[in-house]
Amino acid sequence: MKKGILAALILAAFASGAGYYAGKKASPSDAQPAAQTERKVLYWYDPMVPDRRFDKPGKSPFMDMPLVARYADEAPAEGGVTISAQQQQNLGMKVAMVEKRQLTADFSAFATVTTDERSLRIIPSPASGVVEKLYVRAPQQWVKAGEPLARLWIPDWTVAQQEYLAIRQLGDAALTRAARERLGLQFMPAAIIRELERSGQPQTRMTLRAERAGFVAKLETREGAQVTATAPLFELASLDPVWLIVDYPQHQAALLTPGREVIAVSDSWPGEQFHGKVSELLPQLETTTRTLRARIVLENPQQKLKPGMFLTVKGESATRGSAVLAVPEESIIATGKTTRVLLADDKGHFRPVSVTVGTTADGWTEIVDGLQEGQRVVTSGQFLIDSEASLRSALPEQAAVKTYETTGVVQALDGNTITLAHQPVPELNWRAMTMDFTLSQPATAIRVGDSVMFSFTLDDAQGATIVHLMPAGEGMK
Repeated sequence: MKKGILAALILAAFASGAGYYAGKKASPSDAQPAAQTERKVLYWYDPMVPDRRFDKPGKSPFMDMPLVARYADEAPAEGGVTISAQQQQNLGMKVAMVEKRQLTADFSAFATVTTDERSLRIIPSPASGVVEKLYVRAPQQWVKAGEPLARLWIPDWTVAQQEYLAIRQLGDAALTRAARERLGLQFMPAAIIRELERSGQPQTRMTLRAERAGFVAKLETREGAQVTATAPLFELASLDPVWLIVDYPQHQAALLTPGREVIAVSDSWPGEQFHGKVSELLPQLETTTRTLRARIVLENPQQKLKPGMFLTVKGESATRGSAVLAVPEESIIATGKTTRVLLADDKGHFRPVSVTVGTTADGWTEIVDGLQEGQRVVTSGQFLIDSEASLRSALPEQAAVKTYETTGVVQALDGNTITLAHQPVPELNWRAMTMDFTLSQPATAIRVGDSVMFSFTLDDAQGATIVHLMPAGEGMK
């Protein structure tokens, strides 16, 4: 009997505890905090290809990295994007302060040595005759000042000279002067007339000589050839001074002005400098390279520089009179239609700001309008942020043109054309391959062999045009 009562008490106690536990677990006051701590995941995505969304976590099919969750409470504000500190670190993002700086504008460009065409001299035949002897037998031959070039036989001078000698014997000064002037009208050199007067014999042979030192740019005759009056026989050129034809990009147009002194250096003469001045800014743009041209007159007293040589031209630094607001050059995003930067705050929020830019020098770009001193701009990783779909929705000008993103390695750079060995582009069903792209702006910081991230548009008329290009950051490695 006692054992039955004890078993009933134990059973009742167990039931009472179970009921209390069940009631405690179902309590509404305890369920509420658990619900508040849950974060709703909207989708998973690859930061390198933000337009592609996935409904479950895993490894990215595009890059060797895990997919990132996009939470509902991470909705961007003010038309920008919010990126966590961990994601910023993974993507290799960097920021810099907007500050005032003294910009020192340096000019540097490549140039080609050409003959100073103002030094060209044509040596013609003074009258019809025969080239009796050539002293210079080949083009590009060097000659000294006064050196003989050719000897001509001119029989047509015989009659006119005999008439002059006969009139001179008459002793009439007026007639003699008139006859002498007629000899000059036949392009007879004064030295020939003086020799005629001295010897009293017709002078039908003359020697053509170089007026100054130089080289024979053109040889227009041969020994034994008949020539007519004023026919060009030689073209002589000098190598002191020479011309430099310099090609420079359009964004350096303000740095080169007529009269500016420049210094040129050549690999052929290491450590030696050649000084000159800008003579003219040529009016036509070179259509193949989209560059401007200038003509520089360069001193060449020892004639070390030869036509066809390549030189590097550097202009003396020109410092602006006062400090200007500037940002690092790599922070500028130029799309062809707008120029902007990405502003960063302390909460991991990034938003685009349109700016007006000025001079670029020393790796910094002047900001004329759009920013204030002390603000922070993104200098590395802005390519990825600018690719975010949320940011695109804040930039209507991009909505009309579809862009595609991938990575690659620079194979060649030629003006506004870049050759890239790029990774696949799934949206276009492109496999990995090497192809040419057109640059919407000069790639000043990119070199052959660099790994890059880029965004491009595709157009039937212009083909593939790169609108964003930057070196691959740490997040790519």
